Amino acid sequence: MLIGELAARAGTSTRTLRYYETHGLVRPRRSANGYRVYDEAELRVVHEIRALLAVGFDLADIRPFVACLRAGHSSGDVCPDSVAVLRRKLAEVDAYLDRLGGVRQQLREQLARAITYREERCLRTRRRPD
Repeated sequence: MLIGELAARAGTSTRTLRYYETHGLVRPRRSANGYRVYDEAELRVVHEIRALLAVGFDLADIRPFVACLRAGHSSGDVCPDSVAVLRRKLAEVDAYLDRLGGVRQQLREQLARAITYREERCLRTRRRPD
């Protein structure tokens, strides 16, 4: 298939495919007239790339998954290098969630103080004689 068909089938643009190509993730063959030609395996690679980008992986992280697919595996996440990236990414997400948990607790405490302050101020204002 030509680059336009691959882009349409993968739900992306030809520009994006050329970007993936410059990073060595997508490998077209060249026809006699110089057109990029892709097979079904490249479609699977592009789907894998897009799925991983969607959940926060960067292109460097994606390389082991693509290599795993190119090695003939049905999934890009079954090879040892891919598993290592998944572990590292999960640790990053866990650390981020921990930080968010701290922020959440701080906001709850700040909100509780603000509400208490407003309620006490309101009560003091009502008790004053006119």
